[in-house]
Amino acid sequence: MNSQKSNDPSLKRVFFKDLGKMDYRPCWDVQEFLFTGTTERKLANRSLPANEQLSTEDYLLFVEHPHVYTLGKSGDISHLLLDDAGLKKVGAHFYPINRGGDITYHGPGQIVGYPIFDLDHFFTDIHRYLRYLEEAIILTLAEYGIVAGRVEGLTGVWIDGENPQKARKIAALGVKCSRWVTMHGFAFNVNADTSYFGNIIPCGISDKAVTSMNQELGKKIDLGEVKKTLLSTICSVFGIEIFDGLPATAEAQRSRLNNPL
Repeated sequence: MNSQKSNDPSLKRVFFKDLGKMDYRPCWDVQEFLFTGTTERKLANRSLPANEQLSTEDYLLFVEHPHVYTLGKSGDISHLLLDDAGLKKVGAHFYPINRGGDITYHGPGQIVGYPIFDLDHFFTDIHRYLRYLEEAIILTLAEYGIVAGRVEGLTGVWIDGENPQKARKIAALGVKCSRWVTMHGFAFNVNADTSYFGNIIPCGISDKAVTSMNQELGKKIDLGEVKKTLLSTICSVFGIEIFDGLPATAEAQRSRLNNPL
């Protein structure tokens, strides 16, 4: 994907990296590296005069994970319906992690997005941030003729959300925010095998279904094209300008974690 540059000074610069297919643990480590670097810089700036402070950067990662279940810090372990033998049988890993929310699934055919944003560059409102992420996915789905929206009181993106009997989730959200810096993000089902959601109570919600774009449209979807559309809608919603690749220090860390010695 090419850098989306403009001459509009109001746009915020965001470094973007599509990590392709990557195991969950090393990808989490990359997130932590970027997140910690940003929060530590913000903390250090507090003791420096304005002319010596270093600006923070914003990052956006796209990735496709192998089968994995993750449980947020407020989640209920009983919502994972598999034991260790069951996880091995379906070829999935499990991680309790440091985001909000309950349990969810990541796997092939999903676009998983991890914005590491300093919200001081945008707005310091985590609920607004979540709504913006949802809006970007809603607009992406509209490009494919899929009408989606929200369900009051729940996060994520839903189809037929106004009908409790038909409501089905197509994208889940779960984030961490500290010093107004975010990590974790969203999982958007494009060609996902939704049978894997049968091994959990997704996000702790037992009475609503999960769906994906290929199920809704009855055909396999070009994942790369959806990524391009989603990146464009994220840029539009957040008012950002994308720069391809990570800064050198972050890229070196990503390479080391993805290719351990």
